[in-house]
Parts: sequence; C-alpha cells; structure tokens
Amino acid sequence: MSTSPTAPEGRRPSRTGSTRAGAGAAGTGTGPAAGTAAGTGATTGPATAATAGAGKGRPTPRRKVSQAANRRPLVPLDRKAAAREERARRRVARDLEYRAMQSGDERHMPLRDRGPARRYVRDHVDARRSLGEFFLPVAFVMLILQTVTATTWAAVAFALTLVLYLYILATVVDAVILWRGLKKRLVARFGAEALPRGLAMYAVTRTFQLRRLRMPKPQVKRGQFPV
Repeated sequence: MSTSPTAPEGRRPSRTGSTRAGAGAAGTGTGPAAGTAAGTGATTGPATAATAGAGKGRPTPRRKVSQAANRRPLVPLDRKAAAREERARRRVARDLEYRAMQSGDERHMPLRDRGPARRYVRDHVDARRSLGEFFLPVAFVMLILQTVTATTWAAVAFALTLVLYLYILATVVDAVILWRGLKKRLVARFGAEALPRGLAMYAVTRTFQLRRLRMPKPQVKRGQFPV
C-alpha cells in the first residue's frame, strides 16, 4: 500500500502569500493604516463643517429662492386697498407741497420752483410793481364796458378797444424791460453757465399774475429786491 508524500514540518510559508494577504487587507480597509486614515477623516469632517458654517450660520439660498422672495406681483391682490393707499400717499404729498408753497420751503416744492436762481427771480418780480400783474382786472373791466357800449356808443367801444390794445403793448414792453434788468443781475450773481433754462418764461408768467394769487407766495415786500 503506497502513501502520498508529505511536506516537511519545518517549512515556512512563501512570501507571495503574505504579500497578497497584506494587499487584500489594504484594499478592504481593514489594516492599521486604513483605520488611522478613517479616524482622521472622521475627526476632521465635523470640524470642517463647523468652520464652514460658523461664518453665516445658515446655508446660502439658491438663486431661484432669492428671486422668488424679491418678486412682487405686477397687479396687487387687493386693488381697492392699493388704490386707497395711493390716494392717501398723493394727498400727503399735495399737503406737503401746498404748505411749502405757502411758507417758501423749497424742500417740498415742485421741481419747477426749486433752486436759488428761481427763488431770486421770484423775489425780484415780487419786489417790483409791474403792469402785467394788473392785466387781468383791467382786461375784464374793458370787456364789460365794450359789451355795454357796443350797441349805443360805438365810438366809446372803439376807444376802449384801442386802450386795451395799448395796455397789452405796454405790459409786453414792461416785461421785456424787467427781464433784461433781471438777467444782468442773475448773470452777475450766479454766472451764465449756472442759470437753468426757462427763467425768462418763469419770470414773465409770474409777472402777469396778481401778487395775492402768486404761488409760491411772495416772501418779500414791495421794493425789497434781492441782493
């Protein structure tokens, strides 16, 4: 009866097997180095997240979320309430503007009345007696007299018409003289480059208004011309 040969008892295992075993342990992450790396990652992970979140304390919102938060409806949901709010806002603005026109506070005046040059024009026109400020009452009286005398005294009606035309011509000449003198003062005070447009029409329009009805209200007396 034959027996199979056996390997010697004192033979050591080959180095190839041990190398493969070590590689397998490293691949599966069960070795000591893998454990150290895993522990290090577990330790630094929460610290990094805490450091990143310590700056704001909240995550950065996405663009869609921020745009949705800033989006407002073009048409209000409650139109009646929106209309009431708009009317109230306009009423407050008108009240502020009216009080400013009465007191001379330029902060709440309309844009057409703001500025040192326009204030200078107003003060100069208000300090001067002009023919244009009496144009409306004179024209009203003349028209009534013409209506009354047109059928009975034609010559008187014609004379009244002629007087009215002469008065209109005189008011125009007086307005031209006013603006020429006022323009020289404005250029000497503010400079030609600093003068806004439309000052001539602004001065003439105010000249043909009754002093009592001018807005903004006159802030100077007769003869108190600005320096």
